Amino acid sequence: MWYYLAMEKLIVFASGSETGGGSGFQELAENARTGVLKAKIAAVVSNHENGGVRQKADKLGVKFIYFPEPYKPENYQKIVQDSGANWISLSGWLKLATGLDPKRTINIHPGPLPEFGGPGMYGHHVHEAVIKAKKEGKLENSAVSMHFVTEEYDKGPVFFRYPVLIRDEDTADSIDERVNKIEHGWQSFITNLVVNGEISWDGKDPDSLKVPDWYSFL
Repeated sequence: MWYYLAMEKLIVFASGSETGGGSGFQELAENARTGVLKAKIAAVVSNHENGGVRQKADKLGVKFIYFPEPYKPENYQKIVQDSGANWISLSGWLKLATGLDPKRTINIHPGPLPEFGGPGMYGHHVHEAVIKAKKEGKLENSAVSMHFVTEEYDKGPVFFRYPVLIRDEDTADSIDERVNKIEHGWQSFITNLVVNGEISWDGKDPDSLKVPDWYSFL
């Protein structure tokens, strides 16, 4: 009981869609139950009131929070504070997150960073961009990336990169399928390293990033 009370608490922001989505949140929640992720999922947040994320939250017994516009810093802060969470994970959250502690907020991105990040670079937009770059001879692999979150889209220090081969016959859909498998396979494990202090930074200087000595995902 004392161990449970001392566990880190994580709130997940996941947009999903009106009919689906939220698979990253689901993986985090299920792995929190098995112990792969040693943290309690305090709540999940979506900008769709009755969409796929809420359906998964209800099934998993996780508190759901509907977050409509405006997406202002004080609204983010209130949601996190009211949840009791001390860590924030953006997992498919498509809005700019501002006002959050950059030392304690992380995001997962379906492409190589920093080259394929920024406003409008999410989902199929990323996959189409990497296919174009492949055809132009600019890269061979896409990637799954994880990074700390600052006030600009995808600008915080990257602490995880996992290559995803781009095949000549690939479409955005086929890359998306492989990227999702990598995301689901690694997100909880890497998130666990962050929330338990093995990956960190000072929130200001990217060069302050610290990872374990054995770590090889950069």
